[in-house]
Amino acid sequence: MNTQAIDHVALLPGYLAAATAVLALLTDLVFARRAAVLAVTGLGVLATAVGAVWVASLGERQTFCTDDGCSYVTSRPGALVVVVLCALTLAVLGLSAPTLRDTDGPPVGEYTFLLACSLTGGVLLAYARDLITLVVALETLTLPLYVLVAMRRKEERSAEASVNFLLVSVAASALTLFGAALLYAVTGTVQLTALASALDGDTIPLTAAAVALVVTGMAFKVAAVPLHGWAPGTYDGAPLPVAAYLSTASKLGGVVALVWVLTIGLKPVLPIAGTVLAVLAVATMTVGNLAALRQTRAVRLLAWSSIAQAGYLLAPLGALAAATGPATVRAAATAVIGFAVFYAVMELAAFAALIGLRGRHPDGGELTDYTGAARRSPLTGAVLILALTALAGLPPGLAGLFAKITVISAVAGAAPWLAVVIAVNAVIGLVYYLRFSVLLLRPGSVGAAPAPWPVAATVAISAVVALVVGFAPQLILGLA
Repeated sequence: MNTQAIDHVALLPGYLAAATAVLALLTDLVFARRAAVLAVTGLGVLATAVGAVWVASLGERQTFCTDDGCSYVTSRPGALVVVVLCALTLAVLGLSAPTLRDTDGPPVGEYTFLLACSLTGGVLLAYARDLITLVVALETLTLPLYVLVAMRRKEERSAEASVNFLLVSVAASALTLFGAALLYAVTGTVQLTALASALDGDTIPLTAAAVALVVTGMAFKVAAVPLHGWAPGTYDGAPLPVAAYLSTASKLGGVVALVWVLTIGLKPVLPIAGTVLAVLAVATMTVGNLAALRQTRAVRLLAWSSIAQAGYLLAPLGALAAATGPATVRAAATAVIGFAVFYAVMELAAFAALIGLRGRHPDGGELTDYTGAARRSPLTGAVLILALTALAGLPPGLAGLFAKITVISAVAGAAPWLAVVIAVNAVIGLVYYLRFSVLLLRPGSVGAAPAPWPVAATVAISAVVALVVGFAPQLILGLA
């Protein structure tokens, strides 16, 4: 077996993310100052993003290579994922800063350490090219979140949310690992490129079961049906900034894992995987939208909305059941990654505005608590309305409009019926998005104090990014 020397330049973003986690914990132990810990963590996250961009500028680099292929490959789409994950982490730090000051709030050292550990998993996931590295990176992204979800002290609901998240995640990981083991039994390799070669012309019935298990298990990370039940309770029980991270960064990680596995490793059996994903996509968007219609709590509405959005994310991959040409596969992968980035920007803006309007309240509250919020806090209320209309796919939220168009364009040629299902579900989604927006504009008042400056700054920056992405979507689609 031939091996190459380890390319430490390719591994630089991962090194920087891991170093950020260690430095955050050490800074808290040595200085015990909240501002110092946040500054060190923020600089480390920023350095990770800069490192990813620099490595991408050097061209594709590979390391951990054997005769079967390479386990770690840098690329422009991977760098885009890393930069977006770093931006989401910085935003969550800004949204969390006021609560980390409280004696009853999460301990700043542990909080930033866990957040940076999760980022490390996401960075490795963006460049992973074998099943083992993918699964380990995905679990590294998720494991710290079990603890972060439970960091609303003296809240029984927070502990319940964490346990629920853990149990369902363990079941999903077992499905993924079992499917990966079956694929290894069929092909004798875990490298994605070698896996594609070994599956070419494969007719063993065991392969279909393996593919279905891997796809279903990984779909848990994007909260797809049938492994979606954890999301509403977990989001509602977690601290609001952690819920924002769960609904954006964690979902982006799951999307990337699915795209890498399907478009590289399982390309010869895409009709099987595409059929599974088409069924999951239709069920996910329909269940998510119908359940969101009945929600009375703000975070639960956004949670069910994120489940519906996961259905739209999976749809282009589901369309590959009908067409598997190289151009179609590339278009589907671009649509999925592009939509995931658009969605992350819109969802973050929604949660940031929600946190800004809630002030010192530890949870998202009832929808009725936001009556007249846009009148009392016009700028923050306007950002929330912008995010809601973007998620609905309506102007002025152009990012959401382009996201929907990108997905429908990707599936219309290969699976017209799926495009029709997406359009129908998008209309259903208009009901609860517009209902929430109208509630914000009604006469009324909310009792929240003005948002602290880190939260206000995060709200403003997320709104600006959402507007820029909406007016220039080619910036994201070109990199994807």
